[in-house]
Amino acid sequence: MSFNAPPETIESYEIPQSPCATPGNESTIQAALVANKDNLFTIIQDSSEEVLLTALRNPALDHQHLLILLKRRGLERVITEIYASKRYIDVYAVKFALVAHPDTPPHIAQTLLPLLYIFDLLKLCQKPGVSPDIRLAAERKIVQQIPTQPLGNKLTLARRGTAPVLDALLREGVQNVVEICLGNPHLKEGSLYQFLASSRASADNVSMIARHSRWRSRPNIRLAILKNPRTPLDIFVALLPGLSPAIAQDLLTSSRLTAAQKDLVRHTRTQVHV
Repeated sequence: MSFNAPPETIESYEIPQSPCATPGNESTIQAALVANKDNLFTIIQDSSEEVLLTALRNPALDHQHLLILLKRRGLERVITEIYASKRYIDVYAVKFALVAHPDTPPHIAQTLLPLLYIFDLLKLCQKPGVSPDIRLAAERKIVQQIPTQPLGNKLTLARRGTAPVLDALLREGVQNVVEICLGNPHLKEGSLYQFLASSRASADNVSMIARHSRWRSRPNIRLAILKNPRTPLDIFVALLPGLSPAIAQDLLTSSRLTAAQKDLVRHTRTQVHV
């Protein structure tokens, strides 16, 4: 009669000897494999990579330990092992921590990034230490998702978003979203100028920008408002005084302006010459 060998237990598992291991280190490695949950919080503070890799094989180790461990640097090999473990990588918080970690190999971070929620992607864009490539990838992913987002999410993105995110929101031209974008310190003047030159800038949007304390006095923005055929006439008239002859001529030859707007430009020029 033959008997199957008993399954290997943690207690019977022997740690392979490392050529660089010291007696003290060997005992710590053994402890890393058998420590209980509370003691593991001390084990994961160890500076030895071998101790940390062994701790990953301890069944008592969970995502709470990993989230503390992943606050450290110099963990590239450890991170690779975490990524290879299904029981760890299935935890959402671990996914985010890996993508955000500066030591995570790029191919791992890029693989996990699409699995993150949109506001966690936004956190990546603003989190210190995140690599420029990951920040850029996160911004692109947010921009891709904007068209399908509910209005509430768009309003939050308008309030907290980075410059590329604001560009994408402006392109949609939703008035209350545009209003919040105008107060975001990340909004660039060039982006707003391009928006005013686009077909998405409605009369209501133009009016809102023309009255906004941050933007109404900027020469380039004032010019973009004058060049918009949807600019309400009362605002158009208010911006005409002091216009240089060259800009006035440019407006008169513009194919975008309405006949009523051009008449107002001519009338202003006539008054100047009287």
